[in-house]
Amino acid sequence: MYNQWNFENSYLNLPKIFYSQTNPDKFPNLKVILKNENLIQKLNLNNNFFDKLIINSIKNDQNNFFSQAYAGHQFGQFTILGDGRATLLGEHLNSKKERYDIQLKGSGKTPYSRNGDGKGTLKSMVREYIISEAMNNFNISTTRSLALLKTGEKILRNSFEEGGILVRVAKSHIRVGTLQFAMISNKKDNVEKLLEYSIQRLYPELINEKEKYLKFFEKVTENQINLILEWQRVGFIHGVMNTDNMLLSGETLDYGPCAYLDEYNPNKVFSSIDRNGRYSFSNQPRIAMWNLARLAETFLHLIDKDQKIAIKKIEHILNKHENKYKNLWLSMMKDKIDINQNHEKDIELIKELLDLMHVYKLDYTNTFIDIQKNNLDKYSSMKNWHSKLQDRKKINKKSNIKKNINPSIIPRNHIIESLLNDLDIENLKNIKTFIKYLEKPYSDNIPEKYTKAPEVEERVHQTFCGT
Repeated sequence: MYNQWNFENSYLNLPKIFYSQTNPDKFPNLKVILKNENLIQKLNLNNNFFDKLIINSIKNDQNNFFSQAYAGHQFGQFTILGDGRATLLGEHLNSKKERYDIQLKGSGKTPYSRNGDGKGTLKSMVREYIISEAMNNFNISTTRSLALLKTGEKILRNSFEEGGILVRVAKSHIRVGTLQFAMISNKKDNVEKLLEYSIQRLYPELINEKEKYLKFFEKVTENQINLILEWQRVGFIHGVMNTDNMLLSGETLDYGPCAYLDEYNPNKVFSSIDRNGRYSFSNQPRIAMWNLARLAETFLHLIDKDQKIAIKKIEHILNKHENKYKNLWLSMMKDKIDINQNHEKDIELIKELLDLMHVYKLDYTNTFIDIQKNNLDKYSSMKNWHSKLQDRKKINKKSNIKKNINPSIIPRNHIIESLLNDLDIENLKNIKTFIKYLEKPYSDNIPEKYTKAPEVEERVHQTFCGT
């Protein structure tokens, strides 16, 4: 067990344009209110000294803490950005020499804060803690929450709210937007330096490969389509799929205005700022491809001196993986309804199911659980489709429902909103209980209050960034 961080800050070897050294604001009344004991163990930190380690790190201004610079397309519009409310403490190496960014989110102003205060509300940080850990427990690649701190001060949003800091862990915070930032910098070799660093850190197996930049792009593309596939599996809507929120590591980043589907609607949008449905549930695969195309633009010149040839090579990868995604999606949906082997009408069967769920506003999560448990009698609208499913199952090689395909519990917005209200009376008991049940999301032993769909008056129709 480490009592201190085992930091090795390789990112600081990059040109200084990519970061600014920063320190968290001073918070005299910091208190750790949630900590992730499983993640503490994975990082080989000492749980007994953990609270002190975190608080002392935030109060210590003698370290090489920094915030990262990047750019990005936000809802299609390009802009210069950076860590406006985040400070990276360093890159911690555990006993297996696995490297993890340790970042404070909501820790105060940085050079990239623009007109913001760089701080976060306690409620928004608790929300990210819950949802990011749920994603990890769904076996979906994600940044994780190591701890949550109450700052002891009130910050002004629509009203005064309790301040909070999230300690976030990631394989890396290098984004598509980081390479976009390098592309517009005044030194031509910044893209290559960042690209070499990203390969060394995230995909070291490619270092000595021929056409390593093209193979790097293919790796990132494959990880991204696998990530989107998993989002679709559990009904997750990210809400802000900007290029600055797409990590080259393939981890889910930024749990601001995200949500999970209750009733199925392919066009569903929760984010209050997504007025045109750009990041709707069904549009997520297309946006991922759009983001990947923006990534490729940053280093076309390193793929081939002839831009037309470089573009053709990129288009080949994107087209290949777009088709691959469609096949993976069909396979995933077949797993969700327990059919195997191949039949020419499988896609029709699945599309008919989704149409029924859309028309009759059926709950996305619970409908698949009912299909899995052969419990569709309560749906009069599904009688004919159920008969087709039963006929289709006759050609199954064997019934083999995957245990980790249909979660029984998801962090529904109405439940989270209810739990966050407990913070007003400084009660964390129910939050901790809910997090405990989320540790085994495929279990049958979850209380009904956490699995049932919301009543009409409980439904949450809009989500907000919240920080």
